Amino acid sequence: MNYLTIEEKKEIFKKYGKAETNTGSYESQVALFTTRIKHLTAHLKEHKKDYSTERALLKMVGKRRRLLDKLKAIDIERYRSLIADLGLRR
Repeated sequence: MNYLTIEEKKEIFKKYGKAETNTGSYESQVALFTTRIKHLTAHLKEHKKDYSTERALLKMVGKRRRLLDKLKAIDIERYRSLIADLGLRR
């Protein structure tokens, strides 16, 4: 995926995972999915009939939703702060 460089990924992990190497935390994974979802949404606005990308986007949104649900069950404060930081509705 050429739209997201290694340095940009490291910045996301550093900001949300508290370290460049913390790629497994819920916060860093959700932030990375959010970045990818925004990119695919912009792509689909231009290419309306790209159904394979649309399916990939829907799968990504579902995966992000499941990660957010797990984080909400574990620690509601971390969930709320992540939602506020990323500007997500829920």
